[in-house]
Amino acid sequence: MTILITGGAGFLGSHLCGRLLLAGNRVICLDNFFTGNKKNIEPWLGKENFSLIQHDIIEPFFISEKIDQIYNLACPASPVHYQANPIRTVKANTIGVINVLGLAKKHSARILQASTSEVYGDPAEHPQTESYRGNVNCAGSRSCYDEGKRVAETLFFDYWREHKADIRVARIFNTYGPNMSADDGRVVSNFITQALKNDDITIYGDGGQTRSFQYVDDLIDGLIKMMENQSGFIGPVNLGNPEEFTIKRLADEIIKLIPESKSKIVYRSLPEDDPRQRKPDISLAKEKLGWQPRVELEEGLKKTIEYFRKIIK
Repeated sequence: MTILITGGAGFLGSHLCGRLLLAGNRVICLDNFFTGNKKNIEPWLGKENFSLIQHDIIEPFFISEKIDQIYNLACPASPVHYQANPIRTVKANTIGVINVLGLAKKHSARILQASTSEVYGDPAEHPQTESYRGNVNCAGSRSCYDEGKRVAETLFFDYWREHKADIRVARIFNTYGPNMSADDGRVVSNFITQALKNDDITIYGDGGQTRSFQYVDDLIDGLIKMMENQSGFIGPVNLGNPEEFTIKRLADEIIKLIPESKSKIVYRSLPEDDPRQRKPDISLAKEKLGWQPRVELEEGLKKTIEYFRKIIK
């Protein structure tokens, strides 16, 4: 198949490119390199079955080559990046999503939206099921991303209802692994970078807030299973690790795995609208996709730390 991945040079997109190329597909990577990195896709540049298009999905675009599938991953995904230009973040999730859906309609391509657990906001339901409608502040500093992704889902389902678009919607929970950016502000990359540099490890709040961390390989398995399922199931579906960890425990685990680190843990004020709990109910993914994460936190962190050792000087 010929598969378009928007945001294909990013953390998740680059792993998806590699997996789909390995399976014998032709892959077109579209990225504006706001958060994506050309180094992530260097192994495939110049290969016959891989093409790179530098473009922002906010601007209209057309691809003449017949497209079979589209994975829409194009959006800044960490608070540091999506808050840097919140209006463009909203545009990526509205104008950009309309552009990508229009392309899918033109090519009669199946299209998957990489949504997020952030659609649940600071959840009043725990763990979060796909039927939970969320607790999101529409006027907060995170709203450009949280509400943007909610609108993106709305657009996908409206295209499905109105145009019979062949859609899939996956809600991604905290994911980590190689190809993360050292400065993306996410908790795993922050802690590892700080520990390797012997800087203080910064915990926002008291460290008692929880997250569920899935290794990137598990997520890519889930995205591909969701795209390829033929059961008529379109989602939304939670893709995450249901094992729940406090932020303090994550910091302790990283310090343990970097024994030479001289870092100490320090505490800072909790940012606005930062969720206190985050844990997916993945019953639907198990039932409909036969999917569940397999990589334990320690194993995934070791691989991620090994990657960061190579990129941090």
